[in-house]
Formats: sequence, C-alpha cells, structure tokens
Amino acid sequence: MWAKFIIPGDLPDLNEIIEAAKSHYMVYAAMKKVHTEKVAWVAKSAGRFKKVDVAIRWVCKDRRKDKDNIIAGTKFILDGLVVAGVLPNDGWRHIGNIRHSFGVDKHDPRVEVIIGSDDNG
Repeated sequence: MWAKFIIPGDLPDLNEIIEAAKSHYMVYAAMKKVHTEKVAWVAKSAGRFKKVDVAIRWVCKDRRKDKDNIIAGTKFILDGLVVAGVLPNDGWRHIGNIRHSFGVDKHDPRVEVIIGSDDNG
C-alpha cells in the first residue's frame, strides 16, 4: 500500500533551524511545533502504516538553497507522520529507506511525499 500527500510551500532549511535554535530554545520549539503540525494536517489522509519507505520530492521556488540544507525538513515530515497517527514512531523499526529528489517551480513550491510498503506493513 502506498500513499501520497503534498505539503504546500516549503519547510525550514538547516540554516533556518540552526538560527532558530541559536536564538532561543523556545524559538526552535515553536518552529518545530508549527511545521510538524502542518505536515500532520496534510498527512492524516495517508492511512496507517507499521513501517514505510519514504520518497520526498522537494519542489523549491528557486535553486538558491543547497540540497543538503533543504532535506533537513525531513525531521518535520517524519515527526508529522507520528503526530498524525500514520506511523507509531519514526525510529528504525518504522522507517525504511528515505529517498530525496528535487525540482523547481517558482509559482508552486511544495513538498511531495510518498510513503508506503510493498508488504502492506
């Protein structure tokens, strides 16, 4: 079973996360809460899984951010899956492989997430 959901806009990159964490721990905590809940909201329709492989397509508005900074948003995605009840946890037992790909759409930045398992787990 496989499911796809789309997160509108973008998620904070590594530089934004570090800046928030350095400024005050509550700034990062608020950032994490907002973006984890954003993901959870759109992920709720994905169903329930025991273990998934994850494919994430980062569709950015431009190429200004480095790819390694962009994928830091994976943290919000995996945590959002747990908050939404899609997964029981986001550890090794519940997350298989994670694959990233990238695209550019200046009019519709988004994050496309496909989760699933060939064994319906």
